[in-house]
Amino acid sequence: MIVLRPSTLHLITRRSVLAALAFGVLALPRASEAQRAAKVYRIGVLGTVGPWTTFVRGLQELGWIEGQNVLIEYRFTRGDMSLYPVFAAELVKLNVDILVTNSPGVRAAKRATTTIPIVMANSGDPLGEGIVASLSRPGGNITGLTTNVSRDAAGKNLELLKEVVPKASTLAFLFHSAVKPWRDEFDAAAKALGVTLRYVEVQGADDLGPAFAATTKGRADALLVSGGSFEFAHRRQIIELAMRHRLPTLYTWREAAFDGGLMTYGVNLGALSYRAAAYVDKILRGAKPGDLPIERPTKLELIVNLKTAKALGLTIAPTVLLRADEVIE
Repeated sequence: MIVLRPSTLHLITRRSVLAALAFGVLALPRASEAQRAAKVYRIGVLGTVGPWTTFVRGLQELGWIEGQNVLIEYRFTRGDMSLYPVFAAELVKLNVDILVTNSPGVRAAKRATTTIPIVMANSGDPLGEGIVASLSRPGGNITGLTTNVSRDAAGKNLELLKEVVPKASTLAFLFHSAVKPWRDEFDAAAKALGVTLRYVEVQGADDLGPAFAATTKGRADALLVSGGSFEFAHRRQIIELAMRHRLPTLYTWREAAFDGGLMTYGVNLGALSYRAAAYVDKILRGAKPGDLPIERPTKLELIVNLKTAKALGLTIAPTVLLRADEVIE
């Protein structure tokens, strides 16, 4: 029989305690790291159409891999404005960790939650619409990016149309009823250019055909299309109608030029979605959305489709082509 002397027992017990403590000290951080690594964040994306490839790429470059440490719940309205509040409520019910959306999804998301962080991948005028307290320190649970460079953009769009169609005496502005045009700025710009501006409001896709017929009947010489989500979702239908009515048209999103539109002048929405990933990254790492300043785009892109110009019998002035960021031939 082996007899353990008190000193030996004390030594064994002491060694056991030290070993246990050492194991605990070493094991706790590893367990904590494993717990953090196992955390999978759920991101809700509420948009007009998909895919949001630049957003996903931005996340990947920051270490957030879909299916590994983030899951993305997509909801696309396809231009149906009534679906924004429905989908916003769905995503909130899923208890997403962060909600990424565009305008007008921002308003629906704000009504749906005051606690889940909301990142605006793009928004029209969040300050003017009362969505945030300020651009430098938005406060609350909302931050992100705005497409609002300045209200001068309204006048610049009309100037560009007039430059492309010098003899134009009547211009038209097509917008969805959910959009609030800067009428004062548009009216002032039209007056300065010596043209009449007609506002053409639609409430749904079925209104587009009659709207174009009325615009042509009203003898509009050129058309400006609002940059809202409804117009973006239905841009191919709008482009087709513009070509059918032989109406020179200026759009906001670059995609329209590659879909056959005459010209686009505006921000690169894909670039904004890419930047939105940086906001998501900061918030998931602990930043408060209300402390993150809202970014404005620093550049507007001008893209001209010469194929469409030729089909319309238009000659684009060299001054316009020289300013263009891209020319489609």
